[in-house]
Parts: sequence; C-alpha cells; structure tokens
Amino acid sequence: MEDIIRLLPDSIANQIAAGEVVQRPASIVKELLENSVDAKATSVTLIVKEAGKILVQVIDDGIGMSETDARLSFERHATSKIKQAEDLFNILTMGFRGEALASIAAVAQVELRTKRREDSLGTYLCIEGSQFKNQESTAGTDGTSIAIKNVFFNVPARRNFLKSNPVEMRHILDEFNRVALANPEIEFQLFHNDLEIHHLLSGKLSQRIVGIFGKNYKKQLAACQEETPLVRIQGYIGRPENAKKTRGEQFFFVNKRYIRHAYLHHAVINAYESLIPKDYHPFYVLFLEIDPVHIDINIHPTKTEVKFDDERSIYAIVQAAIRKALSVHHLSPTLDFETDANFSGQAYAQTAIQENPLHQGTSNKPTHRNTFTGGQASGGSKQRASDWEKLYQDLQNNTPESNLNWQKSREDEPLTFESEVNQMRQNSLFKSKESGHTERPIFQLHKQFILSPVKSGLLLIHQVFAYERILYDKYRKQLETPKNITQQLLFPIDVKLNASDFHLVLEIESEIRNLGFVFVVIEEQHLQLKGVPVGTNHESHEHLLEDFIEQFKNYQSSLSISRAEMMARALAKRTASRMKVPLTGQEMNHLIDQLFASDNPSYTPDGKSVFRSLSLKELGNLLATQN
Repeated sequence: MEDIIRLLPDSIANQIAAGEVVQRPASIVKELLENSVDAKATSVTLIVKEAGKILVQVIDDGIGMSETDARLSFERHATSKIKQAEDLFNILTMGFRGEALASIAAVAQVELRTKRREDSLGTYLCIEGSQFKNQESTAGTDGTSIAIKNVFFNVPARRNFLKSNPVEMRHILDEFNRVALANPEIEFQLFHNDLEIHHLLSGKLSQRIVGIFGKNYKKQLAACQEETPLVRIQGYIGRPENAKKTRGEQFFFVNKRYIRHAYLHHAVINAYESLIPKDYHPFYVLFLEIDPVHIDINIHPTKTEVKFDDERSIYAIVQAAIRKALSVHHLSPTLDFETDANFSGQAYAQTAIQENPLHQGTSNKPTHRNTFTGGQASGGSKQRASDWEKLYQDLQNNTPESNLNWQKSREDEPLTFESEVNQMRQNSLFKSKESGHTERPIFQLHKQFILSPVKSGLLLIHQVFAYERILYDKYRKQLETPKNITQQLLFPIDVKLNASDFHLVLEIESEIRNLGFVFVVIEEQHLQLKGVPVGTNHESHEHLLEDFIEQFKNYQSSLSISRAEMMARALAKRTASRMKVPLTGQEMNHLIDQLFASDNPSYTPDGKSVFRSLSLKELGNLLATQN
C-alpha cells in the first residue's frame, strides 16, 4: 500500500501559518510596526490605502538590514531575537517567533527596501506569494521601507471575509494606537488614502495619550506609580466620573508589550469599587515592568496573552497601586463627620445615578419578554389604549378637590419659551388631543416619576423609561421606512471625533442619516452637523452625536442583535436620559397615551419595567409593615 503522509511545500506551509498570524490588514500593521520598534527606530510612518486591502507600508529610520539578512528574514523561523530555547524566558523584544514576514509574504505582494547606516547601498526585494521575483542593490535612505500590496491576492476566499473599509480601518487604528502608546519616545505618523490621520511627536506618555484620544483626556488623567521587588507599575488612570460603559480604552503593557488580561482588569475594577456604576469601565494605560523570567509570552502567535508565575501577587500590587493613585489625587470619597448618615448614606450612589442616567432604575425582568416592533398604534394598540382609559372610569366624577386645585394651578403657570426653535414638547409626542379629552388626576414626583390614581389603586410610571419606550418605537419605524425626518440646525456645528469613532460613523452612515442626523465630512475626523433627529432637545448637539456613538458601541460589544435594533436602542436611551424635566398635566397625560399605544408598554427595549400598578391593599401593607 502506498504511503499517504507527505511533507507540505514551503509555500503551502506558509499560507497555513499565515492563517494564524495574518487575519486581516491590521495584523500586518501590528507585525510591521513592532519590527520597526525592535529596529530602534526614532520615527515611524504608516501609510494605508483602502483600509490596508490595497497597501500597507511602514517606513522607519531604524538600523536596517544587510543583503543577506533581508533575504533570510522572509524564511520561516528566521529571527535575530533568540538563539536558544533558554532565550524564550528572557525576551524583551516585540517579535521572536520568526513567522510574521514569511506568513505575510505568502499571502501578499511585498516590496522591501532597506539600508544600514554603514553601507553605501541598500537592498531591494520583490516577493509574490512566497516566490522571490527580484533582488538587487539600490540607493536609499537609512532604515527600512516595506510595502505590503494586495493582501490575500492569491487566497480569494480569505479576501472575501474581509469587512468594509471603515471596519478594517478601525482595527488598524486599534493596533496603531497600542504600539504608539507603548512607545511615546518614538514619533509616529499615520496616513490613510493620502490623508494624515495622526502625527504624534515624541514626548511624554501623557502627551501621547492626549494626542491619540483628544484634548478632553488632559483633565481626567491621574498618574499611577508603584515599585516593588517583583514588578514596577507606572502609567495613568482616568477619573471615576469619566468611566464609560464600553470597553476599549483599557491598556495593559508588560515590558512594553500590549496584553489582554481579564484577571488584571478585574483588579483595576475592584480598586474602583463603589466609585463607578456597575458594568462601567475606567480609562487606564498601565505599564508593568517585570523580569522576563517571571512571564511566558509564547502562548499565541499574536503574543497578546501572557502568563505570570505569581498572578495573585501581581493582582494585589495592581489593585493597591490603583487605590493609592485614587487616594493621592483625591478621587475617592472622603468621610464627612458632620453629615447625618440617616439622610446621606446613599449620597454617592444617587450622584452616580444622576451622572450616569443609563443606570436609572433596576429590574430583574428577563429581556426575552420584550418584543421589538416599532411604529405607531395599530388596531391592537388602540384597544390597549381603550382598556387603559377604563382604569379611570370610577375616578371621573370623584376626583379629590385637592387634585383639581393642583391641576388648575399647574395649568395657570406662565408659559416659558425655550431658546431652541424646535423643542421636543412641540413634537407630535406632546400635541394636544382633540377636544373631549378628559384630564386624569396626575402629578409628577422629582421630575422622575409620574403618579396617577386608578380605580384599583395607584399607577407609578418611570418617566425616563416611558420616553425610552416611545422613542424606541419611533426610531425603529423610522429605520424600517426611512423618510429623512430631521430638525435643521440654525447654525451648523463642527464636530471632531477620534479616528476610531470617525470610521465607525462612516460604517453606519446610512442608518445614522435615516434616524435624522444630517452631516457632511469636512476632512478626516471632522464632521459638520447640520441637522438632528426630530424630538431631540439637548444643550449640546455635538454631545448628542458623541454620546449616541458611545451607546451604540456599548450595544455592539455586548448584544447580538441587528444594527438597526442597536441604533434605535442607542438613540432612544440617549435621548430619554435627558428627559428628567418638569411636565405639565397635559404633557403627562399625553405621555401616558403614547406609552399605552405602544405594542409593549410594560418594558423598555432592554427589559426594564416602565410602570407598576399598586393596589390599595399593597399600599395599605406598605404602611402596616412600618407599624
């Protein structure tokens, strides 16, 4: 019988290895930037075209390579970083496996130009699909320039799995940011389709953070530093009030290598305990310097996973360092011995709720009870509204005199004209019903709850959750049947986004416009906002767009639902969170009408209870239990 096991050719073996190393253009960016860092470059330029599908080029002023080294660098397991097995536990460079360039050359067209300072001529190489096409001596500048063209040109199936340009560009930006943060002493530039996205001058870590994430981060940074015999920690953490529900701005570096480590992230979250709401994540950029003997980084080809030989000690040190930084910078709450604990025991929790309106209210109702159908009231919803009116039948002729007086006093209040031309209260959501509408006895509590007596007892409605339910239905219908309903701004607003958010906006541009946002792209990372969705009344329309993007990213990372669903949820939650406002009796009545015209008035889109009906017996029991 003939033997069936054969050795694979190098070209096929390289393509198999490329499946682990080169998952998308961002993987190429990571490997090439790390090679430039290992080459002791002081200036690195990244040039990308069509989100890396057409071109990824990295130019540096590092030490360069000789002619022999340039040719050998594209062979599998060829590396200058290690020589023997013991070196695996003493690695201080970014690369060491010797697989990256061979894997990249197997699935792309590569052009390399390199020159050492001591050489009069450099080397030029041209490779396609692991095949060397050309090699010659050439004049050039010191350092290395490597261009990767037409990635996956010879593996069409892999190329078809690449996402849209905005998606792939966001992944490239993530890798670029990580390498740039790890090396603030190196100057970095990034160009996409001939537009400059980043120009980061060499400097301090704080300057690099501000250069990448924006000037707003200058005020929220707090230095964090700790030194022990086992590990040295330094970097910056964000203030608790700036924590976000989305992850993505948390960075751990071990010996300048970016890592993902859930256990250490848990240490940071524990240090912020009681300072930030549940499920929120603080900003941090932390560097751990540790003897390489105590870590193992040879776990995965991406080298973003490490193992410590004493994880518990590292955990405790990280947690202590964060708590110390919070205390030194007065970011932790202090004791006030003159405050009556009976009245302010939950002061911080209330403050957190006010500053993070997305956390208002709690519910243990499962989200699967919710339905996601948008639109206005159908025949069934009209029936529900009719049933809702029956709750008041016994109260129409027996309204307490105090309620009538209260209602009259509210109706006699003077009109106040807001500065916005189009206010949410002028929206159809609040338009008066036709004559014959009977006002219900109703009042508002602390601009958060609406209370109304019904024949069975008392109805308690969460005002913000009611708005969220109504607006969600409205936006869902608007996305399903786009009509480009928008509220034009008197004066356009210039909005500057970070690079990642800008490309996310381009990725979901059509859906954003269907919701009612009108904008034009001025230049890279700059938008001019000309219109917003009807019904959004905000102190800053720039913040409306930014907060909507942030909420969308949160849903994108935590929920497996359609994009339209995420966008409707995100804008409804963002808009409703600002609706802690005083309402007139007429406005409250029409809010209730709109709520009970919904297909699912009982719950918000994410499953929180909108209202609760308390019977007279339950109200009596509440008082009885206090006696």
